[in-house]
Amino acid sequence: MDVYAIYDRKLIAIKENPFKLESEIQALFEENLSVIMGLVLVKSEFSIKDKRIDTLAFDPLTKAFIIIEYKKDKNISVVDQGFNYLSLMLENKADCIVEYNESLKSQLTRDEVDWSQTRVVFVSTSFTDNQKQATNFKDIGIELWEVKRFTNDTVFITPIKKTKSAESIKPLTRQDKALKAVQDEIKVYTEDDHLAKPADDIKELYELLKNRIIALADDIEVVPQKIYIAFRKNKKNFAYLHIQKKNIKIWLNAKWGEISDPKGIASDVSNKGHYGYGDYEIDVKDDAQLEYIMSLVKEALNKAL
Repeated sequence: MDVYAIYDRKLIAIKENPFKLESEIQALFEENLSVIMGLVLVKSEFSIKDKRIDTLAFDPLTKAFIIIEYKKDKNISVVDQGFNYLSLMLENKADCIVEYNESLKSQLTRDEVDWSQTRVVFVSTSFTDNQKQATNFKDIGIELWEVKRFTNDTVFITPIKKTKSAESIKPLTRQDKALKAVQDEIKVYTEDDHLAKPADDIKELYELLKNRIIALADDIEVVPQKIYIAFRKNKKNFAYLHIQKKNIKIWLNAKWGEISDPKGIASDVSNKGHYGYGDYEIDVKDDAQLEYIMSLVKEALNKAL
């Protein structure tokens, strides 16, 4: 990747300023976890059963613990090591909860954690094609993130995304009891999971809504979770779509009264149990009021920015 700065309409090449130590990358991430990944730092150099984890973090949106490891060695097997870390955490859940409560002065309970959303993130200046291919499964709880630093104090951070044709890793883990045990507990949700039961017209309605939402701004992420599909900008969720057989519920992440809804199509769920975050719920069965609904979603997006 070539990076340039513009001076007097001329391009000046910006050279890479490589990280010399893994600890430099670790310090950068731990001091900026909320900005980079939307995570909360629980503990640096966390030890479980005589094994050390670089960073133990918590995702407040998925209610799950995240292990982060920083690597400069390009020869490691990220899959084997990733499964070892996942197994270690799932076998020692109480240790993670105790550390969370002690470090953050909280009262998190085991039932409040979604262990199926546990993840391992490897961060490195680069990954080999073999490492990328080895983790290119739609349902693997292992992520790769690349980070590069440049001489003008710019940092480039990007997650390695799965390809659309990524297959399931389950057939490869069936023969190994330890791997199968981890894979049986970890669940990576996809859009396909949410579109398995709805009627065809609701599937089409979802695609229409999704395309209109991601067109509202650049770099909007589509993040499937257990109950809903979240739409995220700058690591902040602003809308949630819960796909049912005959309708789609949209929750907007804003307090009641913050979004102008003159037609009154949204319901106030501030005092009602519901998934997602925010006080606005819209029940959608067709595209009859699509433009108006998009205006409300855009307001929620603007609130999140």
